[in-house]
Amino acid sequence: MPATSLDQVVSLCKRRGFVFPGSEIYGGLANTWDYGPLGTELKKRVQASWWDTFVRQKPEMMGIETAILMHPNVWEASGHVSNFGDPLVECRKCHARPRGDKLLEEKLGVEVVAVLTLDQVQPMMMAEKIPCPECGKCDWTAAKKFNLMFRTQQGVIEGEGTDIYLRPETAQGMFVNFKNILDTMRPRLPFGIAQIGKSFRNEITPGNFTFRTREFEQMEIEYFVAPGTEEKYFQEWLDATMQWYTDLGIAKERLRIREHTNEERSHYSSRTVDIEYHYPWGWGEFMGLANRSDYDLKQHQEKSGQDLRYTDPDDATKKFHPYVVEPAFGCTRTVLVLLLEAYTEEKVKDDTRTVMKFHKRIAPIDVAILPLSKKEHLVAKAQELYKKIVHETKLVVDFDITGSIGKRYRRQDEIGTPLCITVDFGTIGEDTAQGAKDTVTIRDRDTLQQERVAIGEIREKIAEAWRK
Repeated sequence: MPATSLDQVVSLCKRRGFVFPGSEIYGGLANTWDYGPLGTELKKRVQASWWDTFVRQKPEMMGIETAILMHPNVWEASGHVSNFGDPLVECRKCHARPRGDKLLEEKLGVEVVAVLTLDQVQPMMMAEKIPCPECGKCDWTAAKKFNLMFRTQQGVIEGEGTDIYLRPETAQGMFVNFKNILDTMRPRLPFGIAQIGKSFRNEITPGNFTFRTREFEQMEIEYFVAPGTEEKYFQEWLDATMQWYTDLGIAKERLRIREHTNEERSHYSSRTVDIEYHYPWGWGEFMGLANRSDYDLKQHQEKSGQDLRYTDPDDATKKFHPYVVEPAFGCTRTVLVLLLEAYTEEKVKDDTRTVMKFHKRIAPIDVAILPLSKKEHLVAKAQELYKKIVHETKLVVDFDITGSIGKRYRRQDEIGTPLCITVDFGTIGEDTAQGAKDTVTIRDRDTLQQERVAIGEIREKIAEAWRK
């Protein structure tokens, strides 16, 4: 079973170097998080798997990396300046300012709240006697729209610069480069543009560890198709997405597809679904798939004055705006789901073992080399083996000599290392009872089985373990 409590994973992440509180030595900055050495490796492996699966293995896909700061007209054209906001209410007693829709959603469900207008939020909260999460009173001001974009200024003199925004999504960077892609790559429909990058949203109520933060990473695709074919490709992307998640080891029973209602969908979308995971606090989104129609390209064409139509390469008289299917993956949420899914506590004799059962493809450390003791000649032999594996493979290898061998095994279990290789006195020919010379012990993380293997066979044994 995966983690049943978020606290279990938060504690392990801090203890083992996956995720640290942001600015911790200064008391922290609420809801900011720094990825430690293991968390960084895990995140990069998730990104690499995503890029390999959805970009490199698809000939019609192209990658791009766009600027975080963009011309302010981009966000006016996309509707973010006027529409990208949350209904903020204020408690008259303690002046807390939570999101009214989220408080209502917890009691009534997202389908009911999705149809409410801004003016209806406060009356509904009063009618349902929704208490303030800070003081417990029910006395709310009328809801006001709160724009989620971070605003800053571009210019050298404070107060006299141009207002610009930190991007709230990576998608618009791909839309505004649509013409550049057509001119330089000359793709045929269908084709896609992919991007991994940071986005920023001034969330009113962030929380649940890294689930909802003001700074996060996305892995997004804008897939351009001929009008009339979008439903076909929508289903193909939905199937491919679910397959990728389950291939990473996420159990199907903890995943579900939730279709957005007509009232809930964004104004530009004719169909949207969320892939949700059953977190310790309940179901929550970590990936969305939307049919954005031709809304974005038309908006940017109107605002910029540039022709953003696609020309049929076989008939130059046919020009049109393609439809867009958008698979939008939350990178940081995917990492959180994988942490929750991997967390396992199990009985081993009279002890409880905590182990992160990551899929081998994404485990932050592939192999650990553990000399049985700190004796100089034993450590030297282990270092020789470490260099051999690093040189002959592209694996991430840890070298650990701190603590007893049992404690080091437990440490590697909590890191999620699939294989540990122990170099002992048999390896160097000083104790045949431990094993023959030039042999080592390989320990499997999941089965705890140990096997004596000749050093010359290690590479094949590792490859065999990865094929399982």
